[in-house]
Amino acid sequence: MLGLLRPCFARTEPWLQAGKYTAAVMSELPERNGWSIARHCGHTTPDRTQRLLNHAVWDTLAAMGVVRRFAVAGLEEAARRGRRRRGLVIGAIDETGQEKAGEATCGVKRQYLGCAGQVANGINTVHLSYVREKTGHALIGARQWIPREHLEDPVKSLVMGLPLDLSFRTKGQLAIDISTDAAAGGIRPDFYCGDEVYGSCTELREHFEASGQAYVLRVPSNFMLTLAAGTKMTCAEAVAALLRHPRRWEVRSAGSGSKGERWYAWAWLATASPRHCLLVRRHLKTGELAFHYCFVPDGQLLTKTRLIRAAGLRWPVEEDFEFGKDCFGLDQCQARLYTAILRHAVLVMAALAICAVTAALLRDRTDTQAPPPVRPDQPPPPDPGLIPLTIPEIKRMLAALTTRPPPRWLVIHWDAWTRRHQARSRWFHKRARLARDAGIALVS
Repeated sequence: MLGLLRPCFARTEPWLQAGKYTAAVMSELPERNGWSIARHCGHTTPDRTQRLLNHAVWDTLAAMGVVRRFAVAGLEEAARRGRRRRGLVIGAIDETGQEKAGEATCGVKRQYLGCAGQVANGINTVHLSYVREKTGHALIGARQWIPREHLEDPVKSLVMGLPLDLSFRTKGQLAIDISTDAAAGGIRPDFYCGDEVYGSCTELREHFEASGQAYVLRVPSNFMLTLAAGTKMTCAEAVAALLRHPRRWEVRSAGSGSKGERWYAWAWLATASPRHCLLVRRHLKTGELAFHYCFVPDGQLLTKTRLIRAAGLRWPVEEDFEFGKDCFGLDQCQARLYTAILRHAVLVMAALAICAVTAALLRDRTDTQAPPPVRPDQPPPPDPGLIPLTIPEIKRMLAALTTRPPPRWLVIHWDAWTRRHQARSRWFHKRARLARDAGIALVS
């Protein structure tokens, strides 16, 4: 992977530093920031780490393209070896956030963050995950969402390092940009999937339909449908009027999870367009409904079974976010500039892709699980076997094989460097407080 990235860098030194950065995010560091990564790399200051993200000359989007090609080729090779080439390929679109303090970070704003489960101060980034059914998945695209007010303020744009040609893009439009880059690289999944944010974006749906790209996108209950008879009603109204009879629903699995099959009740409705339909999922216990607006172009198979499989393959992007944050520090970036934040994401995506492809290639060789039970009173097997190697386990093994303990002098140096930096920061904070207190005294 790192050898493939060499053409993206103008000089050798930043390329070598990128390799050290990637190794650091794959290590067992509890936190991955400029200081801890520099310490792991054996440097005496964080200057080279910060220069890599902020000032070094390298093509970030080209590097993302290399990561994308590596991940796709690796997962396809794993599918070929496992004789799973007929499985579906899904492009799962979703965004993830990172909480931030203050107002200096590029794109920071009080907004809803899925990681916090509420409105909080932070940044949001739209990602694309490549999902190969029964094989593996990895993040292959990213674009940070920037509020309009940051782009319209020339001072903020300059301070945050926003490119001069950057224009405001909604999350749906960022999804268009990411999928366009993927298509330019020859990647056309069987379906694109996303939640209500993307299903509600008319421009995104029209973009997919114009390029003949099938999709299964979640839509809200008030999404307006035009049914076969020309009647217009919302999704909730259509379910209440047309899907009242129990025979209209069919219980099927949305795919295998870590604890077994994920069973739901499913129904679908035709629309005025022969290539569009509404797929409805109902939770078996709570009765909660989820609506999926689907499009399949001419010449491709349109069946309920295929759409259910596609809808059930959207969840791996959430697993990619979990692995990216917990294992590789996707949400631990302390950079503030636009390019630096994206570069950190690209290097984390590279680390995730390496582990995801390795896990996929070793899947069949490391899966020794006992056959699943067939009846509820079946006794457990004497030896349950082992599940296949997962991304976190691959990462831990690689970290154990490649990480060496730092020399004593480096530990002592970083302890003194950190304490000196904190003392300097404390002094400046106290001086700023004196100026503020003097201003308050003058006003009072």
